[in-house]
Amino acid sequence: MPTDRAYDLVLFGASGFTGALTAEYLALNAPATTKWALAGRNPAKLETLRNRLAEINPACAELPVLTADVADSDSVRAVAEAAKVVITTVGPWAVRGEPLVAACADMGTDYVDLTGEADFVDRMYVAYHARAVETGARIVHACGFDSIPHDLGAFFTVKQLPEGVPITVDGYVRASATFSGGTFTTAMLGFGNTRSMARAAKERAQVEARPEKRRVRTPLGAPHRVRDSGLWAVPLPTVDPQIVGRSAKALERYGPDFTYRHFAAVKHLPTVIAGAAGFGALFAAAQIPPLRTALSNFRKPGDGPDARKRAKSWFTVTFHGEGGGQRVRTEVSGGDPGYGETSKMLAESALCLAHDDLPPTSGQVTTATAMGDALLARLVAAGLRFTVL
Repeated sequence: MPTDRAYDLVLFGASGFTGALTAEYLALNAPATTKWALAGRNPAKLETLRNRLAEINPACAELPVLTADVADSDSVRAVAEAAKVVITTVGPWAVRGEPLVAACADMGTDYVDLTGEADFVDRMYVAYHARAVETGARIVHACGFDSIPHDLGAFFTVKQLPEGVPITVDGYVRASATFSGGTFTTAMLGFGNTRSMARAAKERAQVEARPEKRRVRTPLGAPHRVRDSGLWAVPLPTVDPQIVGRSAKALERYGPDFTYRHFAAVKHLPTVIAGAAGFGALFAAAQIPPLRTALSNFRKPGDGPDARKRAKSWFTVTFHGEGGGQRVRTEVSGGDPGYGETSKMLAESALCLAHDDLPPTSGQVTTATAMGDALLARLVAAGLRFTVL
């Protein structure tokens, strides 16, 4: 990691909804010795945020404000050049994310984001993984609810099972939460880009190395009744199982033959049917550009649930693991998944990269690969629960 940078962390997109929550978390929890700055395209908004942060922590009154816009490559490069780690909350990443990934990969700067866009992750691998390996940059996508509870949860589960044996892990997600305008816009773009997703995945598969003498699978799985719970499980085709699979490919601890399946878990079968119908309707509408645009405007980026609603939100991810004749059940749980816990996970990921003694990695890597036990310990200390049931 470069040691001659002006800042340990730069938070890009700090004045957005999730960016501001991340800034508040850093104001309360970053070590006093951490040198960090706010960055974005609107200095007036950043200064307003800085004033609010100073009410939380008076030391934040001196936070530097950096003006940068993803449409201005020089300004983005200047941010990457100034930081050991860049945190970004600026999405949708398919539209706005690439310039910052490119700059960080080129400058040897560590990078963390919140993307759940599988095609973006794949395109960035093809375009910038090799350069990041050359410069030593660690490009870590999906450092929020997508996909830390699932990636580190599977990592935690595997550690409870014997080494050197085939392992199967199933993850079951439950949550009660609301979403922001940015999240909804990102989802609609993803629904409308299925061909792009397939193309990006194929291009990545052509250049990505496969583990030798080991097999990793992430099949979609089938709907079923969850053992010993009374819940119904429905396959969840998010980026999360892909992230878990990439950790398994990189780490031999996952065994010679690893399988991960990812599900949403619900109490009542009618909920499954209604959810599938609603998902299908949104997916169909997203294929028609005028409808996709209209639906994307339903909630504007920058909007999000208020503190009262976030305080009532929660999530659990339960893992059923089997290997070497043993079974284990584990759980990752916390509060508001989309915003409160996501901003915590994002900030702690950046602090981990900036300050902790980590295994040597570079290129596009996952949270389990790059940070593993160190990040898990940070998140437990910050209030997330990783438990063996």
